[in-house]
Amino acid sequence: MNARQRFHAALNFQPFDRLPMIEWATWWNLTINRWHSEGMPAEVRTDEEVMRYFDLDVMRQDWIRIRKRTCPVEPSHGAGIIATAEDYERIREHLYPVPAVDKERWRRWAADREKGDIVLWFTLDGFFWFPRILLGIERHLYAFYDNAELMHRINTDLLNWQLQVIDELSSICIPDFMTFAEDMSYNHGPMLSKKLFDEFMLPYYRQVVPRLKELGVTTIIDSDGDVTRPAYWFEEAGLDGILPLERQAGVDMARLRAEHPRMRFIGHYDKMVMNQGEAAMRGEFERLLPIAAQGGFLISVDHQTPPGVSIDDYRIYLRLFREYAERAGELSQTLLARSAA
Repeated sequence: MNARQRFHAALNFQPFDRLPMIEWATWWNLTINRWHSEGMPAEVRTDEEVMRYFDLDVMRQDWIRIRKRTCPVEPSHGAGIIATAEDYERIREHLYPVPAVDKERWRRWAADREKGDIVLWFTLDGFFWFPRILLGIERHLYAFYDNAELMHRINTDLLNWQLQVIDELSSICIPDFMTFAEDMSYNHGPMLSKKLFDEFMLPYYRQVVPRLKELGVTTIIDSDGDVTRPAYWFEEAGLDGILPLERQAGVDMARLRAEHPRMRFIGHYDKMVMNQGEAAMRGEFERLLPIAAQGGFLISVDHQTPPGVSIDDYRIYLRLFREYAERAGELSQTLLARSAA
């Protein structure tokens, strides 16, 4: 199997030769700087160069930017750039660029993908994420109660822009999957209620997700934190899966798989064991192997590999990853044969 065939087979509950070996969230600068000091060649700098250096399966991501270069930036993280509907009207001309897709880049990527050794994906701001970026963390949470009209105005504009982006991109290339950036959970669960999700997010997902499904694009929610409860909400909205399934937030992959047998999942390898030695790393792979062999779950670090992981630690991780990726492939074919019988 080539990389694309393997990715689609494993993600879609079909037999595969081995799991894709991927790092869906690329590395911190501090991590790369450490590895350079520990022997990784200085010329290995871009995400793809690092992937190829470590013999990982190559994935290329394009986060389609929703703000024009002229758009104001928040003075500090989480501060936001608007407070009122009038503020939004003033900055709206600096949002929602059309065209939004770098067509030349995607034509090159599409041509490269024909060789079969890369997976292409793109990211859009989600219906919780983007209003928070505009309003700032605190004003955003109040706005669900105090400024519903503005929230719906923003998400209506966001939806219309997303549909244009999808049309632009699909005229050039159909990506292998996509994610909605939607960090709406923390370590105790979602930051909003199901009632608020149904009012402010569900109607918009129910319009954009069918368009992506028509094109055959797998739709994944990217939300940090404990997604155990909102997994039901996202499934109801028609989304295919979730990443990164952070172990330290209490996410339990076995429970998610039991409760959502047909959802796709990416991530969940506890990054906190990666500098604790081979036995700890092997134990984490042992925990995940039975679920990965069932299909629909791609093992990957449950966020970026932290700078506390040395290059020697990472090489141990990769050696074990390959071993368990192959074991998962063998088990997947056995399980399929049993189900067919």
